[in-house]
Amino acid sequence: MKISAFKQQPAVRLFRSVVGLESNTTGHLEKLISGLGAFLGILAVVLTSSLLMGGTPNLLVVASMGASAVLIFAVPHGPLSQPWAVWGSHTLAAIIGVTCARWVPHVLLAAALAVGLSVSAMYFARCIHPPGGATALAAVIGGPAVTHLGYGYVFNPVWFNVAALFTVGVLFNALFPWRRYPHHFSRAKKVHIETADEAGVSLTHEDFAYAISHMKSFVDVSTDVLSELFEHAVQHSEKEGLHPQTLTVGSFYSNGQVGYRWCVRELLDMSLVTPYKDAATQQVIYKNVAGANLYDTGLSSAESFKRWARYEVVKKDGHWIPVAQPGHL
Repeated sequence: MKISAFKQQPAVRLFRSVVGLESNTTGHLEKLISGLGAFLGILAVVLTSSLLMGGTPNLLVVASMGASAVLIFAVPHGPLSQPWAVWGSHTLAAIIGVTCARWVPHVLLAAALAVGLSVSAMYFARCIHPPGGATALAAVIGGPAVTHLGYGYVFNPVWFNVAALFTVGVLFNALFPWRRYPHHFSRAKKVHIETADEAGVSLTHEDFAYAISHMKSFVDVSTDVLSELFEHAVQHSEKEGLHPQTLTVGSFYSNGQVGYRWCVRELLDMSLVTPYKDAATQQVIYKNVAGANLYDTGLSSAESFKRWARYEVVKKDGHWIPVAQPGHL
């Protein structure tokens, strides 16, 4: 029996689903590149630590940097790998770990408390990065070589280790066109798209699976999760997909598209309608504040702007969300 046929057996599919074993469609070149990047990143960490310690064999290297290397070089576009997640998590975790080690007398309780508090702190600070938990743990159980550093542990080795790993991550991932770190540089390019099919498209589970299989870098999300997200998005679209009937200067409007087509515009100004001016000729001035053609400004008729705008939006907790329309929950 061929391997591909074996994978399609019901029992095998059930087992893979239960244990979370996703089909790995990442190319072999990408796997090798990720490994090479991790090697260079950790090499930079070790060499930096050796230099700071005067070449002695007692290198101050936080073990959690190995886990950070996996994320930065194997999943460079993932949210858990981005700069704020890396820097913020390690910094908070180091501070919390040292504090617990200093003020909680029982080492086992201090270790558990350090990790638990770090997880909550990372959540509140929006910098979830799993290796941060190990950084907090190391501050408690790292032995005398770590505990005698006190809060200096935050700067050396943690910050110096992160700086070395981060620098290599930026430079190394920039060598490959499909990789960019931070991920902002892969999506910040301008995409001049002014028209789109208003009828929308119909996507299937197979479409998501196909899209993931053709991504050159590892995607840290499963097809099932993408499909579930799409279902929620469709339900929300059907409930909120009304074009605005009136426009307000100073408000923000979204075209309701996805990917590089998505755009949010701020309505800067609009001409006054007088008895001598036809409403159909009313003009608006807008500025793109998010998404495609960022920071561009433009002039269009009010009616054209209404057709472009799917709904009015406001920014909340860093995300653009639709303004509830009358009659909608």
